[in-house]
Amino acid sequence: MLSVKNDLLAALAGVLDSLSPGAGARAAFESPKVAAHGDLACTAAMQLAKPLKLNPRALGEQLKTALEATPAFARWVDAIEIAGPGFLNIRLKPAAKQETVREVLAAGTRYGTQPENGRRVLVEFVSANPTGPLHVGHGRQAALGDAICNLFGTQGWNVHREFYYNDAGVQIDTLTKSTQLRAKGFRPGDDCWPTDPENPASKAFYNGDYIQDIADDFLAKKTVRADDREFTANGDVDDYDNIRQFAVAYLRNEQDKDLQAFALHFDQYYLESSLYTSGRVEATVNRLVANGKTYEQDGALWLKSTDYGDDKDRVMRKQDGTYTYFVPDVAYHIAKWERGFTKVVNIQGTDHHGTIARVRAGLQAADVGIPQGYPDYVLHTMVRVVKGGQEVKISKRAGSYVTLRDLIEWTSKDAVRFFLLSRKPDTEYTFDVDLAVAQNNDNPVYYVQYAHARICSVLAAWGGDRAALAGADLASLDTPAAQALMLQLAKYPGMLTAATEGEAPHDVAFYLRDLAAAYHSYYDAERILVDDVAIKTARLALVAAVAQVLHNGLAVLGVSAPAKM
Repeated sequence: MLSVKNDLLAALAGVLDSLSPGAGARAAFESPKVAAHGDLACTAAMQLAKPLKLNPRALGEQLKTALEATPAFARWVDAIEIAGPGFLNIRLKPAAKQETVREVLAAGTRYGTQPENGRRVLVEFVSANPTGPLHVGHGRQAALGDAICNLFGTQGWNVHREFYYNDAGVQIDTLTKSTQLRAKGFRPGDDCWPTDPENPASKAFYNGDYIQDIADDFLAKKTVRADDREFTANGDVDDYDNIRQFAVAYLRNEQDKDLQAFALHFDQYYLESSLYTSGRVEATVNRLVANGKTYEQDGALWLKSTDYGDDKDRVMRKQDGTYTYFVPDVAYHIAKWERGFTKVVNIQGTDHHGTIARVRAGLQAADVGIPQGYPDYVLHTMVRVVKGGQEVKISKRAGSYVTLRDLIEWTSKDAVRFFLLSRKPDTEYTFDVDLAVAQNNDNPVYYVQYAHARICSVLAAWGGDRAALAGADLASLDTPAAQALMLQLAKYPGMLTAATEGEAPHDVAFYLRDLAAAYHSYYDAERILVDDVAIKTARLALVAAVAQVLHNGLAVLGVSAPAKM
């Protein structure tokens, strides 16, 4: 129905310009909140009434008459009704809705997508410290980031997926010391564990079984390979740097496996350590000092972040000479900007909320041309996992949390992705393992995938050439059930655009559930494989279009569309 809607918009714009020059630029349709009110709605009469000094309902009557006289409205619109103070409720002819089926079948996997727009976007997500396996919170971030990347791709953006590795700082030291103690034969619970005179906060040592695995492989002098590195252990338990490099490479490899199990890929892994070795952190600090945006106090270097809306100034360099964690973040985002990414989206947990103001303040204080509000942030809450009616908090392998691979092994990649995208990111979410494996309509991913498989079964029973459906006579698709299903198909392109603009992949999950529901209702209302060839072919074309859109939408979420279940 894209072509139909474009025809009608052009006609509306022409009429609005005739009433008020320039008003046509604001021509738009809305979806009525109540389906019984019509297929499209227009509020132009109320918007123009005041500047034209006319009664909005009277202006609505004038607009209705003018629109009915246009060829586009005469061809595609069955009726225009005026409601309330001047709403125009528009009812389309069945032929207008039937055009959607033709558009879907003609476009295939490209239905709803936009041509390349020449714009680039960098989406940074997961960005887990290489100190342990990925947990379910990382899984939510992975699902969000990948789906947001896919959404931008549907709208013609050139998308760059990036993983920022925090391979420097206190947590890496903790990982190294934990591995070193295990390599020396100590275990959690021993008198010496986790006592360490160099680390008063030794209670933060990592206790999971994976630490012993790292230590064992270190002692065996094994070689580990990850996407960006390869390292061979020397087995010397007193060689701290060798242990550190091996442990990081080992966990890089482990996290690569987690990502592969989730069918996730990145275009680039950006190392925090590189910001120091390349001099970017030092250069950023020097720039902020030179710009007069810092001051010394109590032996520390502070950023005047309150000048940019932060609730208080922030320490950049501590008394011991080390930098606080947001300083390399500022350097990293300057690097993003210098690489040509004027649009950047960061997917992070809500615990990073305090980072936003100080990073943006640092970017403004650096004065390198970065606009206010850069970068965008999508913040997500953590995930509770329930299995057998009880909350699951501990994984033997990880020691203190459920890993992403645990969740995938208990359910499936498809279930994990769909479930984690079925709510707004900033809302609390409980992942019910039992529901995720249930084969019933209460399981949302099963409900949507079953709709696709059900259609594939019908098409297989028919056994004809699907390509022939593109030329079907669709005139018989005039029943309420068929009309409702076609209207749902027509919403897909606009939904994709809005979901991209709002960085809201949950909108896709909501839409797919609605489309599946519309199909199941249609399937219950009308038999598809009837004796009448013309009617059968039209209905097959309709359900084939539904299968295509289900496939397309699931692909945006990174979920498969099975032909059999």
